[in-house]
Amino acid sequence: MASNLPLPIPPRTPTPPSDEAGDHYAPQINSGVAVDRDALSPLRDTFPRSVSLDPGNPDRLSPTKSSFSLNPGAADTATAAQNGQSDSSAAGPFNFNTTVMAKGPVVKSNIGQRRGHKYKHSSISHQIFLEPPPRAPLALPNSLPIPTLKECRASMSRDQKTRFWWSVCHMFVAAYTLWTAHGSLAMTALSHLILFDSLGALLCVAVDVLGNFEVWKRSSIRHPFGLERAEVLAGFAMCVLLLFMGLDLISHNLQHFLEKSGHEPHHVHDHERVSVGNVDITAVLAISSTLVSAIGLKNHARIGKAMRFAYIESLPSVLSNPSHFLTLSCSALLLLLPLVSIRIYDWLDKVLSGTIAISMCVLGVRLVKTLGSMLLMSYSGQGVIEVIKDIEADPAVFGVDDARFWQVHYGLCMANLKVRVGGTEDTLSRLREKISSLIRNRLGGGYGTGGQKWEVSLQFTIEKP
Repeated sequence: MASNLPLPIPPRTPTPPSDEAGDHYAPQINSGVAVDRDALSPLRDTFPRSVSLDPGNPDRLSPTKSSFSLNPGAADTATAAQNGQSDSSAAGPFNFNTTVMAKGPVVKSNIGQRRGHKYKHSSISHQIFLEPPPRAPLALPNSLPIPTLKECRASMSRDQKTRFWWSVCHMFVAAYTLWTAHGSLAMTALSHLILFDSLGALLCVAVDVLGNFEVWKRSSIRHPFGLERAEVLAGFAMCVLLLFMGLDLISHNLQHFLEKSGHEPHHVHDHERVSVGNVDITAVLAISSTLVSAIGLKNHARIGKAMRFAYIESLPSVLSNPSHFLTLSCSALLLLLPLVSIRIYDWLDKVLSGTIAISMCVLGVRLVKTLGSMLLMSYSGQGVIEVIKDIEADPAVFGVDDARFWQVHYGLCMANLKVRVGGTEDTLSRLREKISSLIRNRLGGGYGTGGQKWEVSLQFTIEKP
């Protein structure tokens, strides 16, 4: 008989009634299954009896109460919880536990996370973004340390210290010449020339000391040609100073000319001459200091190589430099002035002063132009047109498309040529050597003459005859 008993249907969660009331809703939910409407009735034996059925209790079926449960024994659990007994396995659906946050820093983990998107690692970008091939590091350093004044002083040799103190003595000679020049306008002009020579002697010592360091001649990314171009900049400043001193002497001579014409002078100029038969000590000091600086320190040697005067180029080494020639000639004429009469002395003094002032302006303008073009990376020397004509005269050369000649500093020049040529490999090799030798001999003065160093780069475009 037990096998004929129907199987009990398990309790279901109460479902709210549909908005459309009627008996036709049940077959839609349980199609083909009989539904017992009294399965959840509290009057049936299957309803749990442990739940309080007190009709006076309004919260007996409230889901907010911990005693709400459709399982048998849920009420006992709620009762135990009210009595202070805690059992984690019998917690209600809304019985949340209190969580205490940690006071320490939260350790963030990146495991299993993707931050951003790396294009080079995506599947598509492997075909688009290709990594560049590895390149060898540059042979040039990024920059080299520039020596300080303390380091320069510590690196000076005994010979360099001697040269430095001599340049200081040369400046004292210039100051003494200016102090004793109140008796002659020509002596005032000579003091300006000696000042220019003393600054050049000091620059030669500074260049010699900076040559002790690697940064002076070695190339780097920051200074491609080293610090040797700093000497060109300092020489340019000295030439501008020489030009302004020449203009100052011209204005001084004009002022004296107006005073002699009857205009009242703003300042009284009393010029005293050296007595007849005496030797002008100031002129002797000027000659000796100029010779010592020119021979011992090679003063103005680099400027003389960069700027050539055809009129004095055939003179000896010291006099072929325009700066030394001007100072020595002026000093020699001042030694002869005390031998003439007073009237001739006054006339010669003004003529000599004006001549020196004009010569200083001409020399200053010529030096400013030469060194300015050097700072602008161009070549201002002569002979470039003749060199190009000689290159085009070669039978293997069809033409010169481009020719660039430029000077970096006093000791380095560069030539870049693009030539259309034709012939065999032996002809091209011969032509390359011929062009390089022609540029070095014509523009650099040839090997062993101490001229500028020329670096020649050639690009040949081969054409069929």
